[in-house]
Amino acid sequence: MREGYSGGVAAGDRVKFNVGGKLFETTVTTLRSGGPDSLLSALSNRGAKDPVFIDRDPEIFSILLSILRSNHLPSAAKRFSDQELIDEAIYFGIDSLLRSALAPTRLNAVDASLFTTVSALSDGIVSDFDADGADGSLAVAHGGQISVYDWNLGRTGTVRTHLDFISSVKRIRPTVAAIGSRFASGLHLYDTANGRRVHSTEWVDPKDVRIYKARVHAIAHCEDSIFASYDCQHGENCILAIDKSTMRVSSEIGRMMGNSSKNMVPSKLAYSSELGLLIGSSISAGAFGFSGYIRLWDVRSGKVVWETNEPGSGRSSRFGDSFADVDVDLDLGLLFKICSKSGDLAMADLRNLSDDPWIYLIEKNPSMAKSGSLDGGNMVINCYRKQVFVGRHRELDVWSRAEGDENGVFPREEMYRRNYIDKVEDSERGMIKKIQSAGDRLFVTREATEGIEVWQTSCDSGLIIL
Repeated sequence: MREGYSGGVAAGDRVKFNVGGKLFETTVTTLRSGGPDSLLSALSNRGAKDPVFIDRDPEIFSILLSILRSNHLPSAAKRFSDQELIDEAIYFGIDSLLRSALAPTRLNAVDASLFTTVSALSDGIVSDFDADGADGSLAVAHGGQISVYDWNLGRTGTVRTHLDFISSVKRIRPTVAAIGSRFASGLHLYDTANGRRVHSTEWVDPKDVRIYKARVHAIAHCEDSIFASYDCQHGENCILAIDKSTMRVSSEIGRMMGNSSKNMVPSKLAYSSELGLLIGSSISAGAFGFSGYIRLWDVRSGKVVWETNEPGSGRSSRFGDSFADVDVDLDLGLLFKICSKSGDLAMADLRNLSDDPWIYLIEKNPSMAKSGSLDGGNMVINCYRKQVFVGRHRELDVWSRAEGDENGVFPREEMYRRNYIDKVEDSERGMIKKIQSAGDRLFVTREATEGIEVWQTSCDSGLIIL
């Protein structure tokens, strides 16, 4: 048999189809680009005989054929909803190829714009959400319910939990969400595919009867463990490490009295698998400004390896300008904070922490030099793909890693450049509450506003005009 032939059919041979009354002609190579298990690949083996009749939509088939040829969406795809395209792609067995074509362009915040808003069916105010880092799918907490959205932001189901209000949610597996509430005790795991609660973990201490009805404030996870911060009514708090395979508590980390801002329950957790560090932070705001701490634990020993308290620790060269939020770039190993009064952004190398490790980024854009300070206004940050997204009250901006800086001194104050993301009309929707990036999408929630804003890079690099 000659090279390029299979069952007597050559890769360059032509195959004809009659789809919904419209004739199509393509090559065996094009049909087989959808994968060996696709319907079209199977039909390619029949060669150039009479056209095969397929009772499907010819216009959508034309789009799928174009994707097989180029791996890009043609402009004609705009006439159909994503779900219509997905349904047809599933029928022909090329849904994975369509998924690749529909995926967002790599997130570049400077070119990003509001793409859509994901809204829950009921209890529309989102209390928390978690986006999957691989594909940007979502688990959204609203009221006492969890709504799940797939990679294409289509809602796949809603689970009503036993809680009246969910304040923390984290997807620990594709179909399992961990939830907690500031108003009810325990960490609870729900199977979002069948709506059942599969496990609950309470913080208990047989030697201390005061430890009961502990509430969960933050959740993080890694490949083999779940980390959840708990606090009791009298303020005592800790982080429990829970083994994913047995769902038993494997260790208790960082137990504190909780009687001051320096030992409150962590409200934000992140885990660095590369360094084996659990990063926790807690921030409170009052009449005299912001105060709080950042603390790093070695999860194997449970010991604190570094910490800073603001104000009052003496470890910040900007005394009185305490941080308003903290986040970690796990890929670069950098810790970022946003200052509450000046609005300045600072970073520290997790591998080289000292008494005062902060490097404050220099603003080199003259038009933005005076736009950072809010003097106590709400600010949140999120790190993704060498970018730091900053929500300043109602406004959204980004610090991006400067091009050509890969070989420079690391880290240094000129590493990043700042630009606005949103427009004036975007800021009118309300104060930014949370930012998270995943799957080349930026997700934003605002105070007292329904739904989650979805921002994507606004270029047509994924489209081919025919």
